[in-house]
Amino acid sequence: MQHLIFESSPAYIVACLLAGLGYALLLYRAKHPWSKPFSRILFALRMGVVSLLSFLLLGPVLKMVTNSNEKPAIAIVIDNSISLSGKADTTKIESELMDATQRWKEEGYEVVWKDISDKNVKKIKWENQSSDLTGALHAVMNEWEGKNLTNIVLLTDGIYNSGASPLFTTWRVPISTIGLGDTVEHADLILKNVAYNKIAYQGNRFPLRAEVAIQKLPHQDITVSVFKEGVRLQQQMKNTANKSLLDFDFLMEAKEKGVHRFEIEVEPVNSEVNLKNNRAVVFVEVVEGKKKILLIAPAPHPDIKALRSVIENNPNYECIVHIPGISKTDPKWLQPNQVEVVLFFNPADQTMKTNALWAQLSKGKSSVMLLLGSHTNLRQLQSAGIPFSFTNFSQTDEVNPSVNSTFSIFDITESSRSVLPFYPPVQVPFGQFTYPPNAQVLLYQRIGSVATDRPLLLFWNEDEKKRAAFVGENFWRWRMEEFSRTEKSIAFDEIFAKTIQYLATLDDKRKFKFFPLQNEFNENAPVVLEGQVYNDLFERIGGHKVDIVLKDSKGKTTSYNYVISPGGERYTIGGLKEGVYQYSASTLVNEKKESVSGQFLVIAQSIESQNLVADHLLLRKLAQASGGKFFKLTEWGKLQSTFVEKKAAEVIHSEESFQPLIHAKWYFFLLLLLISSEWAARKYMGSY
Repeated sequence: MQHLIFESSPAYIVACLLAGLGYALLLYRAKHPWSKPFSRILFALRMGVVSLLSFLLLGPVLKMVTNSNEKPAIAIVIDNSISLSGKADTTKIESELMDATQRWKEEGYEVVWKDISDKNVKKIKWENQSSDLTGALHAVMNEWEGKNLTNIVLLTDGIYNSGASPLFTTWRVPISTIGLGDTVEHADLILKNVAYNKIAYQGNRFPLRAEVAIQKLPHQDITVSVFKEGVRLQQQMKNTANKSLLDFDFLMEAKEKGVHRFEIEVEPVNSEVNLKNNRAVVFVEVVEGKKKILLIAPAPHPDIKALRSVIENNPNYECIVHIPGISKTDPKWLQPNQVEVVLFFNPADQTMKTNALWAQLSKGKSSVMLLLGSHTNLRQLQSAGIPFSFTNFSQTDEVNPSVNSTFSIFDITESSRSVLPFYPPVQVPFGQFTYPPNAQVLLYQRIGSVATDRPLLLFWNEDEKKRAAFVGENFWRWRMEEFSRTEKSIAFDEIFAKTIQYLATLDDKRKFKFFPLQNEFNENAPVVLEGQVYNDLFERIGGHKVDIVLKDSKGKTTSYNYVISPGGERYTIGGLKEGVYQYSASTLVNEKKESVSGQFLVIAQSIESQNLVADHLLLRKLAQASGGKFFKLTEWGKLQSTFVEKKAAEVIHSEESFQPLIHAKWYFFLLLLLISSEWAARKYMGSY
């Protein structure tokens, strides 16, 4: 459908016709050698050309309306999870679906098949490792947003083990459900969950709890065992009585460093049908020990308690507090290089209780954080090897923290930054002081509303050793104030936890780095490894071939290789089975071989075997809530007839487009035809 729209008044069309008439009169009013009828034809042609050309001056726009019909659509969503493997007649279901699809297409429907992973399918393979019914339905809805999707047919057993319940969502499209699977609850022992620590420290014991759900097995003796490399380590037996859940608690020993695989098995009983949910595998990493953080102070102080709380929140750290005359500390921890970080309260202290310790520990390789307080002898700092120099320090100031926006060692979240202005003041030495020129400042001192350039918390490197200093005391009030406002101490803990983490982390100066993107991968997902090569300026470079050797838990090795390039630092390996994998990677950097080794885990999902009892009640509720119907597996005929009897109408989409008439090709060719006809006729009659 087309309409003309004018920029000027349509009344000017008359003027266009008059212009064409006038031009033709001037040209053909005189006598010509051809006959009058022929002259009238030429007159009409010239009038038409001039009128049409004049008509373009009115700026006519051609409005075109295009209508298209969209068929109603039916999306068939198939729950292809492995819980239905062996429980559904695949051939029969596919045959019935194809018949239904054919009939609905004949009735004018568009029909698509989707599996639970939102993939288009033609054949059913029961292979999905989890069932997210809500996610599958949402994916279909999003794909057909704004389109003529009229019905969804969901084939499932109603079991979902991922995502939320589909009953918690309001669906805009009717969902008809077809119940698959077995609704009969059989006698079963289900290893529902294994609770354990993923990291254990060498020489310690760690707890492992197996939770066993019981179905229709009253007064039955249940045996649970823990195996490692086929050897039974521990075993427990309990009677179910009338309980539906039993807990089995084991205490395992962490002997050797590395990642260890433990198998937990529930011994089956005679009447048990499903044995797939009687076993679980867990991996525990045994590490050498916690990082030691030594905290030294000449006297007790609330700041010590605040810092100790932050350190002990991290299970990878062990805090050792040494206060001479008060705490008893193993002498070995007071020797150089025995701990990762030393936190020194009041170095060069006025009581001289810890000066000898400072002289001893400052020569070691441990990272050091200095906390300068009221008992620090500021005159003696430089003689003690501490690069601070204070002038006019007989008084103290009360200052608040102000974050340095250019600090780059680590990030502080915006939520934590927003809390700092409400912190109470801390006491600092009055006046100016000098500090290492290579220092990075995290917190500046703010006096009232005026931000100064004097640092409060700063970091620097000294002889390739990490150093930090807090120039003040009573920051324990920060933690108390934040907790009184929010009942949490997130900002305080973040600042000091990241400070300790930075000090406790060794700088990696290797020119070749190779690592997995995560420590654990799912068996159905690819393993992604990344390599990085650096030059002498520690700039990342490419073009290096990396050789990879992968060894599984059975000792089988596989070799891979690839070339690192900008944007191509990662290498993907798929199809790995469950287990612990050792990897080694090597490359040549400046004609020298650089090697890296490590390990990662591949874990198999077994959640589909946990529950095999179909939930058709959920399917009935879902169909009823969405405006659809529930059908049994034997009711294909009723399902087909439902959409035939209540056929949805096609949706008509109208699309408008606007085009200036001068751009229309047909208009150009019309003008060309008129002009050419007049010219050819005049030439034929011997006149130009």
